Amino acid sequence: MNVINIENVSKSYIIKHNVVKQDTLRDSMTNFAKEIFKGKKSSEKEEFWALKNINLKIEKGERLGLIGANGAGKSTLLKVLSRITSPTTGELRIKGRMASLLEVGTGFHPELTGRENIFLNGAILGMRKAEIKLQFNNIVEFAGIEKFLDTPVKRYSSGMYVRLGFAIAAHLEPEILVVDEVLAVGDADFQKKSIGKMRDVSKSGRTIIFVSHNLTAVQSLCNTGALLKKGELVESGPINSVVNNYIQEISTNNLKREWLSKNIAPGNEGVFAKYLCIEATSGLYNNQIITSTSLKLTFDFWNELDQVKLNISVFLYTITGECIFNIANTGILFSKGVIRNEFEIPGDLLNDGSYFISIMVVRDDAKPIFFLEEALTFDIHDFREGTEWLGKWPGAVRPVNLKIVSSQLELE
Repeated sequence: MNVINIENVSKSYIIKHNVVKQDTLRDSMTNFAKEIFKGKKSSEKEEFWALKNINLKIEKGERLGLIGANGAGKSTLLKVLSRITSPTTGELRIKGRMASLLEVGTGFHPELTGRENIFLNGAILGMRKAEIKLQFNNIVEFAGIEKFLDTPVKRYSSGMYVRLGFAIAAHLEPEILVVDEVLAVGDADFQKKSIGKMRDVSKSGRTIIFVSHNLTAVQSLCNTGALLKKGELVESGPINSVVNNYIQEISTNNLKREWLSKNIAPGNEGVFAKYLCIEATSGLYNNQIITSTSLKLTFDFWNELDQVKLNISVFLYTITGECIFNIANTGILFSKGVIRNEFEIPGDLLNDGSYFISIMVVRDDAKPIFFLEEALTFDIHDFREGTEWLGKWPGAVRPVNLKIVSSQLELE
């Protein structure tokens, strides 16, 4: 049974651009007079379509992940669904009570205390006082604001706002729960509790619409997805398929390069690049390189130097330029011809993120004779199972084989 039907929904806004024409002294005086006497500036109007002909059906109990780049129209669609704003064209039908957490402090009165805002926010969501009282202690405990319950919320931090707002929305048992990226404001413990609570909500048969740039969290929580791009619905369907296609679209991967002739290949002093490739040897997930994927780098080059010792050196950098490691072979005596070099990066070593590889060839007298910067680029994606923590893992490496061993020494 469909609980939300979105049919040909579009939303436009009028954007005004101030225009001050001062081609002549007369134009300057005319514009100045308009500003003084009318309090207005000359302006041009532009119609901007934040949403364009969105058609989407959401079933009862569905967990929909709404993804897309900044400016794709995700937040606008949520505001239309939550009836914060009306669509310009199209029709929207919703069956059931909806609770939305779109912005920090939505529905709160800054001068009222946390206790008072729980009842106020609950009333805004359409709850009776008896329902709010029944869940009151659970809301306070989940939000972790016991000490500040009778403090005006204008003194709350943004994290406290979010915790309280989410606790109210999730515990007052709406049929449809809408959650925006606002959860990113919370700390690690709160994110873990929030994801767990949303799982509980979905298991009870209620519907969730979740917007986040954390694709790991989206894939973990949701079973279906919808991808927006420049206000249009590009794709909807199973979450893994939608996320995979989105990643492929935004990927900065440059995994293979080949030159058919030395005349067009990068190089100098007798060394010219011929072939570069980084490929997965095991551990792909949905055709994506993930943290457990093993990789192999192949580097072929034409060598025009006879009987010379060469060191081949590989540098791995994060996208921001930090060098993760540099590895090189010892000087090997080569003759003229094509030289192949292979290097393996084991799985469960690198963290998720974007990386690039640079390659250097050095003579045995320590003289660099070839350097190719940003030779290849690739992305490593996150995928976790059996864990509640879905936030960004810190660091450039994530070695699985390094473990902390804990043991109980004493009992009190």
